[in-house]
Amino acid sequence: MEAVVSETVTPEDLMVSFLNLKIIELAKGSVSKDSQFEYAWCLIRSKYSNDIAKGILLLEGETLSLTTFDETYLFYLAVANYRLKEYEKGLKYVRVLLKNEPSNTQGLELEKLIKKAMQKGKQRLTASQYLPYNHLYDVYGLVGMAIVGGIGLGVAGLAGLIGLAVAKSK
Repeated sequence: MEAVVSETVTPEDLMVSFLNLKIIELAKGSVSKDSQFEYAWCLIRSKYSNDIAKGILLLEGETLSLTTFDETYLFYLAVANYRLKEYEKGLKYVRVLLKNEPSNTQGLELEKLIKKAMQKGKQRLTASQYLPYNHLYDVYGLVGMAIVGGIGLGVAGLAGLIGLAVAKSK
């Protein structure tokens, strides 16, 4: 399942898919659902979040126009939302899929993966609650080191001037 959600498409492949869609659109005057799905599928595998969001919009639009249940659309909507770290939405799509097909193994695996990611997010949040301003400690440390370094430089400069004055007086 990790391979499915982490698979990316190259920008070149995405461009080819888009151009094919445009060529079909110009030749026929309309785009088939299969062509739109292929393009949306490429978009959700992009490494750019804007492309993934466009893919979600295309898939959601197609899902609304479907007259029958199609688990493929729901599965990829869940994958796309997982990739955008929209775990609640992804879980919603997986649950609809599993409601219609309770034994869908990909859906069951994706549900586990999403729940695991949600749990990790909660653990990170609770851990940061113990030290809510820990980033400030880093800033204070840097300021402290700058002050100590400045004082050390001043003392060294003063010692040098005293040494110079002593050397000239002899």
